[in-house]
Amino acid sequence: MRHNRYFDDKVQSLGFSDGEGDATVGVIEPGEYAFGTSREERMTVVSGVLWYRVPGKAWLSATAGEGFGVPAGVTFEVKAEAPVSYLCRYL
Repeated sequence: MRHNRYFDDKVQSLGFSDGEGDATVGVIEPGEYAFGTSREERMTVVSGVLWYRVPGKAWLSATAGEGFGVPAGVTFEVKAEAPVSYLCRYL
């Protein structure tokens, strides 16, 4: 297990591998952040509301139980107005 910290600890996650592959589970504090991808990702919101924008798309939101895909090799943006928890699967 590895502990990841980004943006002055405002985004933190724990990375792990299981039978489904590599993943992280984390928390995003209020704010707006940009992340680069090296692999395709599937983000699922566990709690809260996460706004997201992938290249070429408008801002959309996901709530608990909802998710979105992010292609490899892009930068995507997220923003949270309150704390959000998430699960990210690397495909």
